[in-house]
Amino acid sequence: MKYLTFATATLAATTAMAETPELVVYTYDSFVSEWGPGPAIEKAFEEVCACDLRLVGLGDGAALLARLKLEGARSDADVVMGLDTALIAAAQETGLFQETDIVADYALPVEWTDPVFAPYDWGYFAFVHNKDVTPPANFKALGESDLKIVIQDPRSSTPGLGLLMWVKNAYRDEAPAIWEAMADNVVTVTKGWSEAYGLFLEGEADMVLSYTTSPAYHLIAEEDDSKAAAIFDEGHYMQIEVMGRLAGSDQPELAAEFLKFMVSDAAQTILPTTNWMYPAVTPDAGLPKGFETLTVPEKALHVDVQNVPALREEALAEWLKALSQ
Repeated sequence: MKYLTFATATLAATTAMAETPELVVYTYDSFVSEWGPGPAIEKAFEEVCACDLRLVGLGDGAALLARLKLEGARSDADVVMGLDTALIAAAQETGLFQETDIVADYALPVEWTDPVFAPYDWGYFAFVHNKDVTPPANFKALGESDLKIVIQDPRSSTPGLGLLMWVKNAYRDEAPAIWEAMADNVVTVTKGWSEAYGLFLEGEADMVLSYTTSPAYHLIAEEDDSKAAAIFDEGHYMQIEVMGRLAGSDQPELAAEFLKFMVSDAAQTILPTTNWMYPAVTPDAGLPKGFETLTVPEKALHVDVQNVPALREEALAEWLKALSQ
């Protein structure tokens, strides 16, 4: 009798699990970390979706797209979250995504009209430093200084690619000379953002490529106001992080529901103090206390999505040549 009861309970549990739909979301490693937004997003969405949300961390944004290309239509992913404006054109070329029906009151510095990818947060790239370090005023001054920096690989990291686009956008034909001057400043090139920021915090470099919003983490989470973002007079390249649903998803309605959830107040309230970026849609309560202390660049740099691929190849070649010498 005890065995029969156990067997019946096991069967009921197995049946319940089988009936619970699973939504697989590919994203980047820092998103799913214990200090990232993943745990809170998972809990909040599962409370309203009657589903199992499985967030899969796959390196940084560029590595994420590479994984998706490798898997193609066979991918287990229903949603991809963590690409950005520098990768949208390449992602569209895969033919793996379908249009969204997201309608949101975006609080972005640029108008958003892309029908396939929806923003969920954004920020400005910047070099973060300790306040006892005197930062350079621009890339030329950085190249002339003795400051040591840690950056990310543009072939695997969206911040790394963003840096290439930043230098190229600001200096155009002068970009190769800028990279040649900065090559001696580069301590190391990491695969992703987490490794680079960790090295900076360990004292391995004077500055690290990150975001103007990064000092908010130290201020709010650690009550530490010793970090600042260097503001460059050329302007700062803007990153908009996006998400999209795959055409081959076996949970199309659930995928659409998740995208809408991510631009809702429930999710947008979570992101500023977990992903440490600006929310794509301003939460009803506004930005968290501490964000008002952040320095906002006066000039925002941006490259049209369709112009990124050609510019990327040219900028990558210049970067590789400079750092290999």
